[in-house]
Amino acid sequence: MPRIRKSLAWLSTAVVVSVSATATAQTVDWQTYGSDLAASKYVPLEQINASNVNELQIAWSWETPDNELFRQHDNASAGEYKSTPIMIDDTLYVSTSLGQVAAIDAVSGEQRWVFDTGSWQRGRHPNFNNNHRGVAWWDDGIDGRILMAANDGLLWSINARTGQPDAAFGENGVVDLKLGLGRETRIGLYGAISPPTVINDIIVVGSSISDGPLFQDQLPPGHVRGFDARTGEQRWIFHTIPQGEEAGAETWENGAWRTAGATNVWTTMSADPETGYVYLPTSTPNNDWYGAHRLGDNLYAESLVCLDSATGEVVWHFQTVRHGLWDYDLPAAPNLLDININGEIIKAVAQVSKQGFVFVFDRITGEPVWPIEDRAVPQSNVPGERSSPTQPFPSKPPPFEPQGISDATLIDFTPELREQALALIADVDYGPLYTPPSERGVIIFPGYSGGATWTGAATDPETGVMYVPSFSAPRFVRLRKPESGESDFGYIRDRSFDISGPQGLPLIKPPYARITAIDLNRGEHLWMVPHGEGIRQRLINMGIEDPGPVGSFGRNGPLLTKSLLFVAQLDGSRPLIRSYDKQSGAVLSELDLPLPPMGTPMSYMVNGKQFIVMAIGAGPDTRLIGLSLP
Repeated sequence: MPRIRKSLAWLSTAVVVSVSATATAQTVDWQTYGSDLAASKYVPLEQINASNVNELQIAWSWETPDNELFRQHDNASAGEYKSTPIMIDDTLYVSTSLGQVAAIDAVSGEQRWVFDTGSWQRGRHPNFNNNHRGVAWWDDGIDGRILMAANDGLLWSINARTGQPDAAFGENGVVDLKLGLGRETRIGLYGAISPPTVINDIIVVGSSISDGPLFQDQLPPGHVRGFDARTGEQRWIFHTIPQGEEAGAETWENGAWRTAGATNVWTTMSADPETGYVYLPTSTPNNDWYGAHRLGDNLYAESLVCLDSATGEVVWHFQTVRHGLWDYDLPAAPNLLDININGEIIKAVAQVSKQGFVFVFDRITGEPVWPIEDRAVPQSNVPGERSSPTQPFPSKPPPFEPQGISDATLIDFTPELREQALALIADVDYGPLYTPPSERGVIIFPGYSGGATWTGAATDPETGVMYVPSFSAPRFVRLRKPESGESDFGYIRDRSFDISGPQGLPLIKPPYARITAIDLNRGEHLWMVPHGEGIRQRLINMGIEDPGPVGSFGRNGPLLTKSLLFVAQLDGSRPLIRSYDKQSGAVLSELDLPLPPMGTPMSYMVNGKQFIVMAIGAGPDTRLIGLSLP
């Protein structure tokens, strides 16, 4: 394998690419989870284009080493394979659901090395079955390092050439992220699922923290930290829950900052190497649904926070949800791009949300590009609770998801179905966005799965257009008092996740999954199309007039190239990847896949040949597949 080169460049379009070209060959890397530190999920390639995308085929398939672990160990357990690899020079680097890291030949799919962190043997991910989303890259000018933050809360630095831990990093290549938070924690409550962000030799690391209600002082805080990429030494800590006399601690009333937990960054982050700023999308404090123990706005929960990556100091912040009661974590890294507003170039950051909003700011100053209005929202009637009287609503762009349960969103294929739907929800609470949880139970729409999900959006740096895959799934939350010894919160959530509509149909109108193209230069939607056929045939079989594609539920991320948009999906029982025309949203091609696609696709070029690679499968059968033209 050739020596890894260091050739990052921050382009004026806010996209990082690494390109080495000769007259006969070209290599275009994919250096981070989202292609670049701007989280664009964009690569400036067009060898695969509208004229030939129908010829795309599977060039190679790599079975993850997890499959062998499942064959050998009855106690191995994992969920969907969600990882997106990175590609440097001619090598793919990828994590697995069970916490292994592999290097793979980017042309042939042949395995070069595997390193097992052993995380799967030490306990499961805090919220879900074992799963992981990717690794990060750092280069000291001699050798590259693969940085892996694992489900058990350990951060590894692995030599990209040898596949062995870097002995100069931490303790023989590993740093225990569970230490240094100011509160003790353990595996099962604290871990990591997303790749860290590396900027100017600093590794910025978030965490995944249990969503269970448990007890008020049991969960750790989700503080974000910066570590030296060479040594693993902690350089700084940013208190996502402000401590003591820090600004914002007063928004955690009655000293709640001492015991409140979570408020973590479980998803990916983005960064601007030119300014040294890193952008954190934070989550809800515990417990997600009841906040009488943490009265106040609860800064920096559910906020977009801009930090100086050298010091960890706050540059600016914006809180998208005050005193969160809906589990409206910011789900994905914000997208950085330059946009043109009436002839003025603005260095922007655009944050998608589960609620279906896009919050757009000047990424240097934090000033909203378009006004964000405080609007009155429904208030809680749960004893002890005090919900925020207002919440922020962006004036532009329009929401990319319908919001709230009303005549505008309730299923209405026939008058009878609509009446049946109304009867089903007659004894629970529902209403506009931010209708709070209750003892009767409330329908939250969009639900706490999104709207936008952890796969995020893609942005075209040349046009300023954002492409947002999302899905429409109401969720049902009923509060109850805990049993003795179960929790010391006043109320916790019953284990109910969704609410069915009439005759087993969805409660709401389609589409149930969609892709929305948004022009961020104007703050306007260009087009919206359903993503997937969904239950279309079932509706026709019920005697309902053909509604056309209605979309299939799923968390599937976008890949953007020079001319095409790719989004994979399990559409009913059919796993496939589609290509769309970026200008119109028209479907150009569909390629069937051997297993359900769960990871966000990525693309690169090696020796003049373009590949698209994605993770597929779950549990004991997981793979990467490489697609290319014949």
